[in-house]
Amino acid sequence: MAVIMASMSFINRLYESEKNQVMNTNVNNEKQVQSKEIANKNLEVATLAGGCFWCLEAVFKELAGVVAVESGYAGGQVKNPSYKAVCGGTTGHAEVVKVTFDPVEIAYSDILTVFWHIHDPTTLNRQGNDIGTQYRSAIYYHSPAQKTAAEQSLKEYETSDLWVGKYTTEITEINNYYPAEDYHQDYLELNPNQPYCVAVVSPKVQKFKKKFKEQLK
Repeated sequence: MAVIMASMSFINRLYESEKNQVMNTNVNNEKQVQSKEIANKNLEVATLAGGCFWCLEAVFKELAGVVAVESGYAGGQVKNPSYKAVCGGTTGHAEVVKVTFDPVEIAYSDILTVFWHIHDPTTLNRQGNDIGTQYRSAIYYHSPAQKTAAEQSLKEYETSDLWVGKYTTEITEINNYYPAEDYHQDYLELNPNQPYCVAVVSPKVQKFKKKFKEQLK
């Protein structure tokens, strides 16, 4: 039954994504404007994988100190992979979010704290009914300082009672990152009534808001 539900989840997501490729035509222009606005700020980037990037993007967009969030793919061997190829499990990529944040307003360690709370790092290559290597838990560091912080954070949370079981989270230097297709960006905002968003993404965002209400924008 779990395998059937997982297959249906994947098929539904793929179908809805392909259907929505003709929508959201202004996303590129909005991203270009946003990039210009943040270009002169002293910002940092965190790249994280923890299941469906629609979920992670929707959560981190609500976090104070976060300037921009981009859904993408990282850690694979194929150049500029498509969503369909990544979901097929043949490219080696994980679904990730690139979180651009202002370190004056929020620390990298605080970004990781949210990360541990919004996904289950003990389920290898799986989040709920989403199953596959693209849904693995991973932290892709951008500097030696981020690597050290990620290792310390992992050690801290592995010994906490947040999740029961061995953490499967990879800590790897960022490599082969590619932005996801335009129709994946701002997905919950633009597709609030999509079945997966209603059943999975929105509840996760609401749970996050309740837990981290003091850190919301």
